[in-house]
Amino acid sequence: MLEVGIKGHQEEIVTDSLTAKSMGSGVMDVYATPAMLALMEKTAFTSVAPYLNEGCGSVGIKVEIEHLASSPVGMKIKCDSELIGIEGRKLIFSVEASDEKGLIGKGTHERFIVENDKFQEKTDKKLES
Repeated sequence: MLEVGIKGHQEEIVTDSLTAKSMGSGVMDVYATPAMLALMEKTAFTSVAPYLNEGCGSVGIKVEIEHLASSPVGMKIKCDSELIGIEGRKLIFSVEASDEKGLIGKGTHERFIVENDKFQEKTDKKLES
């Protein structure tokens, strides 16, 4: 059952492909903010996926995060999420990311529950005309 308090956890190692230089968000060989954001979204969506109805998923609709500290290539990043609010089909998460030295990012992330096929069909129709 989908309820407030569901927690998620994901980990990844900072590789060259996850750096600001590689992702185009800067020129440094440090963990990129877009990579941290992607890990936060993944952590949130995978945490609630088993609780959604058959054929349903969730899509990200809002992110408010702070990237507080840099992380070098080779360092392990851990991300934790907690479902802190449910407003109809809108899900609100608290998210935090840490490296081996401490907190590197935090914030909130909102997702919306959708019917996968219906959502994809509506999106694909944008290609028509």
